[in-house]
Amino acid sequence: MSAPTYAQFHFAFLLPVVAVLLAAATVTRTRTTRPTVWSVGRPVYWSGVAVVTLVAVVYTTPWDNYLIARGVWGYGEGQTFVHLGLAPLGEYAFFVLQPILTALWLGQLTLRRGWPEANALGRTAEGGRTLDVDRLAVSPRFLGGVAALAVGLVGVACLTTAETFYLGAILAWAAPVLFIQWVVGLPQLLYQRRTVALGVAVPTVYLWIIDRIALATGIWHISPTYTTGIAPFGLPIEEALFFLVTNLFVVQGLVLFRWVVDRWA
Repeated sequence: MSAPTYAQFHFAFLLPVVAVLLAAATVTRTRTTRPTVWSVGRPVYWSGVAVVTLVAVVYTTPWDNYLIARGVWGYGEGQTFVHLGLAPLGEYAFFVLQPILTALWLGQLTLRRGWPEANALGRTAEGGRTLDVDRLAVSPRFLGGVAALAVGLVGVACLTTAETFYLGAILAWAAPVLFIQWVVGLPQLLYQRRTVALGVAVPTVYLWIIDRIALATGIWHISPTYTTGIAPFGLPIEEALFFLVTNLFVVQGLVLFRWVVDRWA
């Protein structure tokens, strides 16, 4: 029996989940009054999803093609067809479907009321309690910037050895996005930390599972030369980190987009 193709992978594992989440979004919007991250039917929400998806495609494409050229990963014989550059069309479809899947899941979750103001002084009431906005507004941004710089430095250091090259490529590539998101809006992300955590965790675990299936069936493969060899349950930690980081990009980007729109409203 022939191995599944990249296109069949999408039809089996991504498109059905997107369809179910779209149906759930419709029910949430029309049949319930539960407040969610966004009413999925509102055009402004999809403006945010479109922006995040476009950035994902533009930012990931050169990085992805470079790692393919370097031999960090490749694809099974006969399991991909049309290529744009070195990456198959299915790879670009993944760049689009993953943000949509994660955004639809995030749209089912609730947000805390209000936002800490970036430059507010003193204390403000929230939900019957008081919120110290000074500490949320200044210290986390600085620490977030330092943390993102540290991620980038570790990534650059890892690029110097073959066995940590893929790990380093992920960290160095992730650091600029994390720096922007954390310096701009870490207080808001911390304020909505439960939604951010749940928004990231569920799609990440699902993508870990289907990535493991794709590796097992040979749709794509990861070079042992450029990886640490640490692979819990057969999933290289580099792959696990990649999906964690990319879902973090999407969720943080959409939460911050919501914050910006709320401030303009």
